[in-house]
Amino acid sequence: MIIKKFTAKTEKEAIENAKQELGEGVVVMNVREVKAKGFLAFLKPHMTEVTVALEEESEKYTAAVSAINNVIASSQTPVTPPPVPQPQPAPQPTEETVRKDSSAIEEKLDSLQSLLEQQLQKPDENKEDKSDKETGKKEETEIDKFMTLLHNTMLENEVDEAYADDIIHEIEQINKPNMPFDYALANIYQKMILKFGMPSCITPAQSGIKMVFFVGPTGVGKTTTIAKIASIFRVDQKKKVALLTADTYRIAAAEQLRTYANILEVPFRIIYTVEEIDRAIEDFKDYDYILIDTAGHSHQNQTQKESMSNLIHSVDDKIEKEVYLVLSATTKYRDLISIADSYKEMTDYKLIFTKLDETTTLGNLLNLRLYTGAELSYVTYGQNVPDDIEEFNSQSTVKQLLGGKN
Repeated sequence: MIIKKFTAKTEKEAIENAKQELGEGVVVMNVREVKAKGFLAFLKPHMTEVTVALEEESEKYTAAVSAINNVIASSQTPVTPPPVPQPQPAPQPTEETVRKDSSAIEEKLDSLQSLLEQQLQKPDENKEDKSDKETGKKEETEIDKFMTLLHNTMLENEVDEAYADDIIHEIEQINKPNMPFDYALANIYQKMILKFGMPSCITPAQSGIKMVFFVGPTGVGKTTTIAKIASIFRVDQKKKVALLTADTYRIAAAEQLRTYANILEVPFRIIYTVEEIDRAIEDFKDYDYILIDTAGHSHQNQTQKESMSNLIHSVDDKIEKEVYLVLSATTKYRDLISIADSYKEMTDYKLIFTKLDETTTLGNLLNLRLYTGAELSYVTYGQNVPDDIEEFNSQSTVKQLLGGKN
C-alpha cells in the first residue's frame, strides 16, 4: 500500500497530480485545507492537501500496518499511543479500592488545591453586607467557600448543575467541623470516579463470534472509530475481524470503510437486508468479531428509527451482540439527551465519545453517564488510525472536571 499526500490550489488539481504520479487506481483517503507557510503566509491563499492510497499486490500485511497510520492526515501534535483495549472485562470500582488511591490525589490534581486556597484568600467580591450580619445570617466558612469553588469549577466544565449540586451535597453530608481542604477534595474526587465507573469495552464472545453495532448521528466519527477498533483487534490482538456497513445512504462512508478493510486485509460487505446479515453470520462463523457501521439519521425520523431497530434486533437469539452509541463531546447537552433517548427506545447501549480534541470541557461525559446509566467505553481525540483512541479513563477525566491539568 502506497499512501502519499499531494498539495495544490484545488482538490481536483491535487487528485490529478496524484493520478499522474501513481496511476488511475489511486483512492482518495482524506481532503483538507492547509495554510500557507513562510514569510507573509497570511497573504497567500490556502492550499488543498489530498491524501491518496494505492494498493500493491506484492505488499505484505506488515507493510500495510505501517501505512495505515497515515491514512488520515492530522494537523494536531502526535499523541502518545494509547493502551490496547484488554479482552477481559475490568472489575467495577468499590469505595475501598478507590480510597486506596487517596494518597495520590494531590499529585493527580496537580496544583488544584493550592490554587483554590489562593482564590479563597482573595477579597470576596460578594461578601455579605452589614444588613445580613444584623439579621443573623450564618457566615460562610472557609470550607463552604472551598466547596463553592469546586461546584463552580464543575459548572465551568459544563457539568449539569443538578449533578454538580448532588455531588456537593453528598460530600457535605460527611463533612466534619474544620475539615481540611484535602479531605474534601479527596472525597469529591473519589465520589466522581465511582459515578463514572470503570470502562466497559468490547470483549470476546463467551463462545463463537461477537457482532458489534455502532450507532449514532451523522458526523460524529463512527466510521473512523470502527477503523481504529478494527485495527487494534486485527493488528495488535491478531483477531479475525469482518467489517460490514448498513449505511447505504452515504457512498463515501462505505468506500472509506472498504478502504480500511483493504488495508487491514479483512472482509468487507455492504448490508441491505436482514437476510444478508444472516448470510454474513454464517460466512464468518469462524471469526472473532463482526463490526457493523450503521447509517446516521435524524433521531426524529420514526421510519429510520424503526428500520435501525429491526436491523439490530434481527440477530437476537442468533449471535452474541453489543451496541455502542457514538457521540461527539462537542454536541450540546440538550441535543445529547434527545439523541440518547431516541436510541434508548431501540436498544440498550454503551457510550463512545469522540472529538475530545475539539473541546476544552468534558462535563457531557459525566452528564450522559448519569442521565442514561449507560457504561462508558472508548474515547477518541483525533483522526489518526489507529492511534487516537483509548479506553475511557475516569481518573484523568475527573481531574479535568475539577480544574486539574490534562
